[in-house]
Amino acid sequence: MNVQAAPLTHNDYKSDVKPIWCPGCGDYAVLSAVTRALADLGRPREQIAFISGIGCSSRIPAYTNVYGFHGVHGRALAIAAGVKVARPDLTVIAAGGDGDGLSIGGNHFMHACRRNVDMTYIVMDNEVYGMTKGQASPTTAPDWCKSKLTPEGTGISAVDPCRLALAAGANFIARGFAGNPNEVARLIVEGINHPGFSFVQVLSPCVTYRPEQREWKSIVHPADASPAQIMAEAMHRMAADDGFTTGVLFQGNRAPFQPIGKNTASFADLERKFES
Repeated sequence: MNVQAAPLTHNDYKSDVKPIWCPGCGDYAVLSAVTRALADLGRPREQIAFISGIGCSSRIPAYTNVYGFHGVHGRALAIAAGVKVARPDLTVIAAGGDGDGLSIGGNHFMHACRRNVDMTYIVMDNEVYGMTKGQASPTTAPDWCKSKLTPEGTGISAVDPCRLALAAGANFIARGFAGNPNEVARLIVEGINHPGFSFVQVLSPCVTYRPEQREWKSIVHPADASPAQIMAEAMHRMAADDGFTTGVLFQGNRAPFQPIGKNTASFADLERKFES
């Protein structure tokens, strides 16, 4: 008699490694949202690849019980795209922070959006470099002056990750708040299920270096309209957005990237080619 295996729960997607984030960090809630999303999807753990870069949030693959790769600073999307193109059967997720993804990784981010490889990118945005002791990041407001490196503020306009993703060609754009992990889990599920490159920005407070972000819970608000499906409409909405609207902001219909040609060579064939 065949015994059907019990469905995997969110705990099955957690590893035995204990997170070492600061108490109160929003990334704990993002980790919970990720494991809940994977449980909702119900995909086998060996069919999921979780890629990250460097930073507090980039530790997250170690805390999950799927295939993970902790890459180098800013290169998570390049690695994730290579994984997905080589193994299109896998569910590929990349994760990182606003510094990792939008500073040194900014070039990879723009090109990942335009290439539209079928994968999902989660950016935990706390508007600060937490792991390296509180410097301003690309998403930091120009007048934030709590860092010793920028005591009078940066004076530089902040990057809006969702607007950048839209302009560069992302096929799915959403924003969530770590204080609402159920919604974040839903957005991750929708992003994974949507064809092409999906971007999920998660407002994830850093209570250590940005304690004022505790107030985000009273500022965030749900979108008051269904997701835009036309780029011009999404641009118009985002131009007027305050950066705290949560939900799915854009759902595009571009076909995902497909490699030109098909490589049917075996590993043995490739080894012989390199030897010759």
